[in-house]
Amino acid sequence: MSHNELSDLPEKKFERADMTGARFTSATFRGATFRACEFQNVVMRGVEMWDTTIDGEIKNLVINGVDVAPLVDAELDRRHPERPKFRPTDPDGFREAWNLNERLWKSTIAKARGLPPDALHESVDGEWSFIQTLRHLAFATESWVARCILGNSSPWHALSLPWDTMTPRPGVPHDRDARPSLDDALALRQDAMAIVRRVVDGLTDEQLDSRTEPLVGPGWPDEGTTFPVRTCLLIVLNEEWWHRMYAERDLAALADLEPDGESSSR
Repeated sequence: MSHNELSDLPEKKFERADMTGARFTSATFRGATFRACEFQNVVMRGVEMWDTTIDGEIKNLVINGVDVAPLVDAELDRRHPERPKFRPTDPDGFREAWNLNERLWKSTIAKARGLPPDALHESVDGEWSFIQTLRHLAFATESWVARCILGNSSPWHALSLPWDTMTPRPGVPHDRDARPSLDDALALRQDAMAIVRRVVDGLTDEQLDSRTEPLVGPGWPDEGTTFPVRTCLLIVLNEEWWHRMYAERDLAALADLEPDGESSSR
């Protein structure tokens, strides 16, 4: 099909669009960007795909008859031998994972301190800045540990940052444009990490296999929901792992943008 035969929608923005059950035939997505999009139960046939980058949670992705998700996971584990420790199965494993997480983040924070303060508020390719990443991890811990496991109905600090496309909820902060200093963001972050430390230090097999009480009050996760304690902790570990990887990637890019020698001397 020629360009003139296409229904032209170049550079259009689809935000908060529900395309469940939509059908795209002979459509071109050349140069398109998808952020925070859901692709569950999607079927693509006769597609042409190259020079494409996908970052996200991938399960049961079958390409030309091959489920590639296990291959991706195996390669990530090979590249990062510490990664399997972020999928613990018993209380000692959760304590070991959190000890490791604290050590890894110390190294990442040291790299961040080597950059000018303004650089830590800069976005790389539209992603969260380093400061925003710290704020989001505080939100994740407050939501899944303080709210779900410990029963604090409204645990969020004013600087905590939900994901960008979250529907506004009463009592949940969402100030994406706040610019706290690194030290202020770290204070928020360390308070949240201390919550996890307290939980995992006292974690027992019985607690790990239990469920949370139904949530009370508006917020995230939703009121009335309940979760396995194990799931809540694994979600936090998954957030910690991936956001540190993203932070390391973006800190390296920001360091490359600094004038020669400048970033290493600050």
